[in-house]
Amino acid sequence: MKAHPSHTPRGFTLVELLVVIAIIAVLAGLGSAMANSMIQKAKKTTCLAAATAIETAVNNFYTEYGSMPSVGTTDTTTAAPLKTNQTTGLDLLRALLGIETAATPLNVRGIKFLSTKEGKANKNGLIYTTDGADITGMFDPWGGPYNIILDLDYNEKISAKTKAETTAVTLNGRRVAVWSDGADGVTAIGKQADDVKTWGQ
Repeated sequence: MKAHPSHTPRGFTLVELLVVIAIIAVLAGLGSAMANSMIQKAKKTTCLAAATAIETAVNNFYTEYGSMPSVGTTDTTTAAPLKTNQTTGLDLLRALLGIETAATPLNVRGIKFLSTKEGKANKNGLIYTTDGADITGMFDPWGGPYNIILDLDYNEKISAKTKAETTAVTLNGRRVAVWSDGADGVTAIGKQADDVKTWGQ
């Protein structure tokens, strides 16, 4: 009878284990970066949809009443707002939602022009008061404001300029433009790469 040599099963060497760990770490890093990129892209899409909804609501208000949902005679930029003391932005939102508290409301018929989702923790939508009777603001997915410029001199020409741009863009044939400063919220010149605008995307 022939004897078989006994050999112990060979395991992984330290080098092989380190190589496998390194490959797993690289793949995990790539997956994490890709997931973060997809999340930011989804947030930008959500932000653009909300900005477009505001713009559409203002245009529908104008169609219904023949005037803008704000008082004044010169083009005005306002934020829909980051802080509750920005009353111009809150008044604009209330007019678009048909929940004005002013003695002489702009939206006298109480029509709801703006339909957008409710946000949470001052992010990604309208934030209502605890009793739901009023709003405290409307925020982009990163917690910043939506900036809105209205054509209050009624010449259908506005000069829109995000805080990050060096020169204003003249938008002919428009009554309103809306934008967000994006994920970084940076207002420094030259940092507009992540801004979300309803024009020239």
